[in-house]
Amino acid sequence: MNSINEINSYFEEDISFEEFQEDLRTKRAVERNIEIIGEAMNRILKKKETIEISQAWQIVDVRNRIIHGYDSVSDNIIWTIIVQYLPILHKEVSTLIDEY
Repeated sequence: MNSINEINSYFEEDISFEEFQEDLRTKRAVERNIEIIGEAMNRILKKKETIEISQAWQIVDVRNRIIHGYDSVSDNIIWTIIVQYLPILHKEVSTLIDEY
């Protein structure tokens, strides 16, 4: 949850996709946090493959692509993760935390 919150903190002020593309520090920080999220998800899935997180294996796949092949992860993919998938992941993780 910390990495999700950290990524969200970079976008407290609305920034455009173009501003994101030009901000190398923020891009690398977001990528690093996605790596952390992906590694955590990988470890969780090794213990419980049926965890109720949509896109769980895709999260691990993105982590692997970032770590092993930077040229294959475009700014568009990272931006889509931030805008479209991170809010869903945040909600699902919050729900799981509340259940335990």
